[in-house]
Amino acid sequence: MKFVAVTACPTGIAHSQMAAENLETTAEERGHDIHVEVQGAMGTENEIPADAIVEADAVIIAADTSVQTDRFNGKVVVKGSVKDGVNDADGMIDEAIERAEAEDEAAATDESEADTAAATPSDDVDESTSDAGSQSVDRSSDSGLVARLKKLFS
Repeated sequence: MKFVAVTACPTGIAHSQMAAENLETTAEERGHDIHVEVQGAMGTENEIPADAIVEADAVIIAADTSVQTDRFNGKVVVKGSVKDGVNDADGMIDEAIERAEAEDEAAATDESEADTAAATPSDDVDESTSDAGSQSVDRSSDSGLVARLKKLFS
């Protein structure tokens, strides 16, 4: 799979760099492509090109500050803290994979149902619209639990 990620913290000196390196290393070890952008007090490093966003299956945001997500509209977005990126890159990547695959399956099901509906005349017309915005999950509430469990079992 292909991912893009943004790490950001208020100072952007150590923790966002550590999260970026951990996400890159973990994704590459697992055979995935990833482009990680680091945002901090010094500005933006390794900015994600538009074509990488288009090709991405999911977006991972590990940030303790606000990150502009407009450019990720229509993409699966997994959000967590910088601490998640440092301590649980595997978990963030697993969640991104799971949600991207679910999104692909849902899109395939929608296409199949649309094809069936187009082939079968019906008096009922479903005028519901799908949300074209990004599908976002915030992991921040889970991060405390994960950290406590890791501490408990280590």
